[in-house]
Amino acid sequence: MDLQFTPQELAFRDTVRTFLKGKLPARIARQVKAGQRLSKADQEQWHAILQAQGWLAYHWPQAHGGPGWGAVEKFIFDTECALAGGPRIVPFGVSMLGPVLIKYGNAQQKAHWLPRILSGADWWCQGYSEPGAGSDLASVKTTAVRVSDASGDYYLVNGQKTWTTQGQHANMIFCLVRTDRTAKAQSGISFLLVDMNSPGVELRPIRTLDGDREVNEVFFTDVKVPAENLVGEENAGWTYAKYLLTYERTGIAGVGFCIAAMAKLKVIASRVHQNGCPLSQDPLFAARMARVEIDLENMKTTNLRVIAAVAGGGVPGAESSMLKIRGTEIRQEILSLIRRAMGPQALPFIEAAQHEGFDEPLLGDPALATVAATAAPSYFNYRKLSIFGGSNEIQKNIISKMILGL
Repeated sequence: MDLQFTPQELAFRDTVRTFLKGKLPARIARQVKAGQRLSKADQEQWHAILQAQGWLAYHWPQAHGGPGWGAVEKFIFDTECALAGGPRIVPFGVSMLGPVLIKYGNAQQKAHWLPRILSGADWWCQGYSEPGAGSDLASVKTTAVRVSDASGDYYLVNGQKTWTTQGQHANMIFCLVRTDRTAKAQSGISFLLVDMNSPGVELRPIRTLDGDREVNEVFFTDVKVPAENLVGEENAGWTYAKYLLTYERTGIAGVGFCIAAMAKLKVIASRVHQNGCPLSQDPLFAARMARVEIDLENMKTTNLRVIAAVAGGGVPGAESSMLKIRGTEIRQEILSLIRRAMGPQALPFIEAAQHEGFDEPLLGDPALATVAATAAPSYFNYRKLSIFGGSNEIQKNIISKMILGL
């Protein structure tokens, strides 16, 4: 089943397709489709292309640089970008911090930080999780003590953050910090913007299972942060954190990327043969493909409902948790099926396969070379999808509280 679009929506889809055909670098698209790593320069190049078109912050209000799209336009853009091999828009500045500043930041913060997000002058990372404060995020222990002296009004930050994605590229980090250790856990947290180049900030890499340096630990030792970098009110950061997480969880669902991955799986299943027939004709494999495709079609509709609610001024609530659960489960199942389709060819870990230029023929089909070599690393790396952004178990608790009142 495909969603039915109006003539105006079909015209918009044609516009997006034309843009992608003319502006998306073919080299980057090949790497994305092959599951290979992109450099920071690659991601910055794509962001700059989108911003020149006015489409980078496509979910922002027009007053702050967004294109003013509705729910269907956003859905079409996400889907077409993913199908064309467009890189994921790095979410930390555009999709996470941006909405928080637009809703809770003061005029000066909006005027300063929002244009820098759009221009790429700042590369943001997220300082939420800590050792002992992952799913139980309200247990954060990193402290920020306000100080006023001859050098000015500032916060002195001490503590540690972990699992900081792409922190090695970032020059700025938005952090949850404890500003009142006597208050109830959620009531003593503030939302602070920290320069990663400040004295006392130390970054240590964490190597992931696929050999990449995607996540990091960040340590703060007497780091001075100007008081004007406090977003909203002191000790009210938990409210802003929850607001941000609804956007993060909706994005983690990755509907467009699920659609693209499903299309990729179908091609693989038609090319890989087992017992003299395409894998797509194997009853058990075909049944699993059908099940995940049905789930994906259902998620498309839910995704449109959530986007429409946000466009109308609402905030995604339990729906964002639903999307996070189903979206991550769907992506993991598709990756599992791709790895299964590659069979023994997916066993070797070939570091070179995760980078541009790898084209070793496998299975008699050069087009499947990189797919086979990256199938296992992608599968194992993306087991994290159901954990980060609030584990799926925690999302089920949120749904039970918000909908069932449990």
